[in-house]
Amino acid sequence: MEYIAYLHKDRKSDYGVSFPDFPGCITAGKTLEEARRMAVEALTFHIEGTTEDGQSIPQPSSLDQRAKDPAMKGAVAFLVNVDVTQKSERFNITARRSQMDEIDQRAKRSGMTRSAYIVAAALANTDRTAS
Repeated sequence: MEYIAYLHKDRKSDYGVSFPDFPGCITAGKTLEEARRMAVEALTFHIEGTTEDGQSIPQPSSLDQRAKDPAMKGAVAFLVNVDVTQKSERFNITARRSQMDEIDQRAKRSGMTRSAYIVAAALANTDRTAS
């Protein structure tokens, strides 16, 4: 499915991405490419979490429907294609309580679940070391 994402850039900030069909789902990247990649990951994890919570996933808005959205002011709209057919699998990790608390705070600030945040951070770290 393709969902609309809004790309924002303020002076002295990273590129921010939000999704009008999923309020609270946000991400960012230092570069345009990182923002695009993180947008796919964030939206995928958000949809998976929504599904796991038993909530329905909205149908994607069209660009025409969002043309006059006030949140689009100063933003660039682009489409994010997510594969919602893959099923998530559960696995356990061990961490100190203080680390879990810090992860939970960062996940909340990012608009993500703990699981989504950990996976996104791990994959982002892997991408940087592979370069």
